[in-house]
Amino acid sequence: MSEQSSRLEMLRFLLRVQEQQLHATRRWIADEERREAERHQGEQARPPQPDWVLELGIGVGAKPAEVHAGHCYAIGDRRRPITRDQAITALTDGVEACPHCRPDTDLGLL
Repeated sequence: MSEQSSRLEMLRFLLRVQEQQLHATRRWIADEERREAERHQGEQARPPQPDWVLELGIGVGAKPAEVHAGHCYAIGDRRRPITRDQAITALTDGVEACPHCRPDTDLGLL
């Protein structure tokens, strides 16, 4: 085998490797585009944020824990969206207002 033909074989081998890498890169791009589309679809399907949230107590029949504004970062996992009137009623019935988002102030009860 001559030096010229071995150089040609090495270049063809390099070409095959680069084609495989290009194919892998295109597959990674397609996967990332699919994940991005799924994230976007998930954001579009997300229900709107409620204006007011009632954080529920632990256990059956437990008293509600707190009333929160819908944007509050301190809302626990046990929650239920409520209307403005339900939030006012809960606060006037003795349910605590969240000390972080202060829904009593937003509702004009303070």
